[in-house]
Amino acid sequence: MPTSEYVNRIFKHLATGESEEFFKQVADDVERTVMGTHPLSGFYRDKQSFVQHTFARLNRVMVDRVKLRVDHIFTSGDMAVVEMTSHATAKNGKPFRNRYCWVVRFHQDMIVEVRAYLDSALVAQVLAENERAAA
Repeated sequence: MPTSEYVNRIFKHLATGESEEFFKQVADDVERTVMGTHPLSGFYRDKQSFVQHTFARLNRVMVDRVKLRVDHIFTSGDMAVVEMTSHATAKNGKPFRNRYCWVVRFHQDMIVEVRAYLDSALVAQVLAENERAAA
């Protein structure tokens, strides 16, 4: 069962933009659902497709990588709820301050399932305003 300290140790890599280190604790066959009605939402059956279609796509429209600061962690059994705030600047100069809530399931210290909740309108806006310029 994951403790708050263990979960924080994993997620701290997202706060520094070191997502590769974070993803070392994510199973290759992770089931990832990004909730909402924005271009990144959907169900992803593996780590590679999730990273490619969400993290990588979003980072392409940012000046620097998106950094996710952990605000709160709640754990129970094999589950953790992690609330985070993003810190980034889009290529058009506008701040990207999104709020996230990830519901994460662990198996043998690896993340095997994630449901991510976030501001759909903000994601759609930042992609619409910046993807054409980044292409």
